[in-house]
Amino acid sequence: MHSSCLSFLLLFSGPVVSQQIWDIWQTTWDRSGLFTSLAPSTPINFVTPGAIGSADIVVDDTSVFQNVYGFGGSLSDSCTQNSNNYWALLDYLFSPTDGANAAGLNYIRVPLGASDFSASVYNYDETSGDTSFNNFNINAAPSYVFSVLQDIHSPGWMKGSGSMDGGSLSSDFVTFYATYLFKCLQGFQNEGLTPYAISIQNEPQNSDSTYPSCTMSVAVEAQIGMALRSMMNNNGFGAVKIIGFDHNWSGVSSYAIPLLQAAPNSFAGVAFHCYEGTVSEQAAFQAAFPNKEVECTGTIGSDWWSDIKWYMDNMCVILEGALSYGASTGLMWNLALDGNGNPFLPGSDSCNAGCRGIVQINSDGTYSVNQEFYSMAQASKAIIPKDVGGPFGQRIGVTIGGELSWALIVGAYVTGRVNPTDWLRYSIVVLNWDDTNNGSWDPVAVPTTIEFRGMQASYTFPVGVTTLWWFESESYALYSETDGIQRPLHFFQ
Repeated sequence: MHSSCLSFLLLFSGPVVSQQIWDIWQTTWDRSGLFTSLAPSTPINFVTPGAIGSADIVVDDTSVFQNVYGFGGSLSDSCTQNSNNYWALLDYLFSPTDGANAAGLNYIRVPLGASDFSASVYNYDETSGDTSFNNFNINAAPSYVFSVLQDIHSPGWMKGSGSMDGGSLSSDFVTFYATYLFKCLQGFQNEGLTPYAISIQNEPQNSDSTYPSCTMSVAVEAQIGMALRSMMNNNGFGAVKIIGFDHNWSGVSSYAIPLLQAAPNSFAGVAFHCYEGTVSEQAAFQAAFPNKEVECTGTIGSDWWSDIKWYMDNMCVILEGALSYGASTGLMWNLALDGNGNPFLPGSDSCNAGCRGIVQINSDGTYSVNQEFYSMAQASKAIIPKDVGGPFGQRIGVTIGGELSWALIVGAYVTGRVNPTDWLRYSIVVLNWDDTNNGSWDPVAVPTTIEFRGMQASYTFPVGVTTLWWFESESYALYSETDGIQRPLHFFQ
């Protein structure tokens, strides 16, 4: 008894505080900060709550939602653009190292065949009528392609139009198209790569005669999904997921929901694009299929700061947008283009005003990153694994109060650990879009309090996007800190 009491007292003999914020990454509207690490020289402490700030963020880790698997873009043929700093660019985009000056993007979408950003039209079997696929050749793809497979286009000879550009899949080729997709999976596996997921058809409600596209009814896609699922399950691809729909928010009720109703055991979920409709339409799918995955796989932007605000508010990337309606991923279209939006399929009308990649490769081989990069990098920092081999983040509850609650949009996430005794990482991504006053430009920083487990921290968010995090045990605990290293006091656990 005496030794136990002595141990209890010794736990409190040193400095004792609650959670601390040591890590802050920030991109500001005026570009004075561009995905910049602002690690403070002294930590921001969570303390006994006082008066709230102009905005008050309340993080609720008892409300847990979907896992977030990551962010990225499409590895279209345009990504053959070469940079003199190739390895540095790859590192900046994809390095998952904790604390690195890198976005940690990890989700890549690969067209199976040509797209509107290809120099020419091609597929993996150009021999008309080759339903046995004796002439199937996965090496028809550019050599860089072998990564996660997500976006598909059918060969022209399988469509009524006889061309890869526009048309619909001929009913006679439904089973053969499933076989074609399965052959693609085998081809990628032979290259040493097993995809995470495959989608049946990109934009199945779109037929455009100027670039590879194909309409496909709900019934036809459901048939293909069921046939492909059976082939995959029987041939070692049972863990690879099939993603359906892959088209606009506006098609939730007319296509995405009926597709999953028709083949619920074949599809792991659906993907959405943001070119038509609104992000709130995802709610109907989430309500109908709460246990199915939702991906967000395509968008192209316009203006720097306006784009960042829109992405954070609506899109696949982040806060009140697709993630709050159940999305697990967020992707842009092209990973890389040159300054003129090339290479681009000759004659295509898909991007008349010129499109932009996540990265711009300049004529001298240098590169720069665009607003799409900063939006996704800020979000990615909140959910990439803390540990090698560890889990990605999971969305948790958050609410905003205070007189300037409207000025902030916030997403909150928790990231688990490999070692169960290590503390969890709690992250928030905050957009401050208070940039106008009565129609005039007037960016206003918002003094904010952050509430978590009965404690409170304070931070002033500039107009821009800020990602910050702290660590805490899964159960309530105090910790001591004397040298910048957080150490849990385990007696509360």
